[in-house]
Amino acid sequence: MPRPLVMGVVNVTPDSFSDGGRYVEPRAAVAHGLALLEAGADLLDVGGESTRPGATRPLVAEELARVVPVITELAAAGATVSVDTMRAEVARAALEAGARIVNDVSGGLADPDMLPTVAASEATYVAMHWRAHADRMADLADYPAGVLPTVRDELAGRVEAAVAAGVPLERLVLDPGLGFAKRPAHNWELLRGLGELASLGPRLLVGASRKSFLGSLLADEAGEPRPVDAREAAHLAVVVHCARAGVWAVRVHDVGSACDALAAWAALEDPTSGAGG
Repeated sequence: MPRPLVMGVVNVTPDSFSDGGRYVEPRAAVAHGLALLEAGADLLDVGGESTRPGATRPLVAEELARVVPVITELAAAGATVSVDTMRAEVARAALEAGARIVNDVSGGLADPDMLPTVAASEATYVAMHWRAHADRMADLADYPAGVLPTVRDELAGRVEAAVAAGVPLERLVLDPGLGFAKRPAHNWELLRGLGELASLGPRLLVGASRKSFLGSLLADEAGEPRPVDAREAAHLAVVVHCARAGVWAVRVHDVGSACDALAAWAALEDPTSGAGG
């Protein structure tokens, strides 16, 4: 099987949970994106709105000012750029600046103009499972019928809506939305059920990097979650699991480590690869 593409995260935000403020200046964000390319990233996901639990939304003008200059420079440098946005206006500007993928964590639910906007372009569209904005999504983490069948059904609804709006299936990608209105056990169940989600037809993108369910798994004896920057080893196990499940791409912060893990997985999967000389 081909290895998943590696999508490197470029957060142009002051408040993202993993690296908020580190790359908020356009020059720093561009330099970070170029470094991720050098480390092996296939795609760069540029976002100007934090979706961490409890986050408040920036003004449209703020989001545009954060992402458009960065996308312009990275696309000009030859990167395949994704814009991480829930707003059709930002998606349009990003596509004009050179982005080729729209990564919408709301799956078209936050902005009714998003699906028509994507349909009118040639962009790949990532629709994530989503129930509400960050300030109240934790209140909606209940799945009486089971998280896997519910997420599958709700994603099927987003596929139907996207196709009805004119987005062809071959340009659709689905994301189970790990951490979004999900408790830790929900995330693990969704990861175990990637094959069920893939049966919907579109390719899959998975973003587990640095998320709180990994921190909960690795909590210390006092129950304190493992810090964000100390979760990578566990995340790499998830990356390899995603590769075995045949996902299209993994969204990661530490591109070099993910590429190394996938290289080892590929060598194990293909005994004719000649790995190791």
